[in-house]
Amino acid sequence: MLVDGHTHTELCPHGSGEATAKMIERAIQLGFKRYCITEHAPLPPAFKAQYAGSPAGFTEASLRLDQVDEYLELAHQLQRDYADQIEVSVGFEVDFLPDYVDWTRAFLDEYGPQTQESILSVHFMVGATGKTWPIDMSPADFKAGFGQWLAAPQRLFQQYYQTVLASVQADLGNYAPQRIGHMSLVRKYQDYFGITEPLAASNLALVDQILALIKAQNRQLDLNLAGLFKPFCNDFYPGAQILTRAQKLDIPLVYGSDAHDIASVGHGFHLIKKLING
Repeated sequence: MLVDGHTHTELCPHGSGEATAKMIERAIQLGFKRYCITEHAPLPPAFKAQYAGSPAGFTEASLRLDQVDEYLELAHQLQRDYADQIEVSVGFEVDFLPDYVDWTRAFLDEYGPQTQESILSVHFMVGATGKTWPIDMSPADFKAGFGQWLAAPQRLFQQYYQTVLASVQADLGNYAPQRIGHMSLVRKYQDYFGITEPLAASNLALVDQILALIKAQNRQLDLNLAGLFKPFCNDFYPGAQILTRAQKLDIPLVYGSDAHDIASVGHGFHLIKKLING
């Protein structure tokens, strides 16, 4: 089945604002059979005090709490409108924040019954100074938050994969997301900062812990092609090292365009068969 398992909507504050209906119509035109709407779930309001990046990295990262009902109404209406042409599922891309697991679980307990599938992602990470910074906002924020580790990329990768490990260990309740999002997002600016080296053995051991948990929990992995089209990444998420290990464990891989606009729906999908068979 042709599935786009990771997409966003016209409500996303860092998206194009283009109609979600047009994105679904593009998926239909490309032959997709299932289309997963996974808009960014709201961040905990209290997280603002812990956040150290540029203001837009907080205010434009996700839906606001007062937009959740509007989002679900939009997504469910689209689900009904296109039911005879494509299977549309509704969910969230949920941010893992170590200090807000209880808040996130409560959010999912409230809204999870209205969803079918969601994604758990790490977009924020504690830097060397103890403050939390965005991983994917801009090279400037990345350097400000994690610059002390850029000369030692394995230490940077260690911090990231320890955070991902904590995310899959977290108790997010009965509506915990089924899919782990773009599991190498720390490499979004790898070409900009020259941090392209492969994961060292110690970090691969961390990855193996994460993948073993994903397997044991019957979760899936977001095979996200968006990184290929980012100017300083030029690679898919989660990258070849992790993909090979995930395949050996028979972890389900779900293609995701991570589309925030019409043109990105299905982006790079023709490469999936080559990646998986490779």
